[in-house]
Amino acid sequence: MLEVQVDEEAIKEMYHDAIEKRMEKFDTELVYWDTKELKKRTCMSWNTILNNFFYENDFPKIKVGGKWYFPAKETKIFLNKWLLQLK
Repeated sequence: MLEVQVDEEAIKEMYHDAIEKRMEKFDTELVYWDTKELKKRTCMSWNTILNNFFYENDFPKIKVGGKWYFPAKETKIFLNKWLLQLK
């Protein structure tokens, strides 16, 4: 008879690592966010974004035509600093 033992913690860790790597790859694929992506990433409405940090001088944004774009890497850095300042 064949008996198989599975280390559930090791499988959970491998699964978590695989998801994290995939998310990092996805993040690096996006150079810019648009307003839809910014709202999705912050879990905020457009009005909340406008009222809280959009008009801050160091918030990275670029308007091309009638559409706003946000450099993904710089925006993530800004948002992390901004959130920590709210403490």
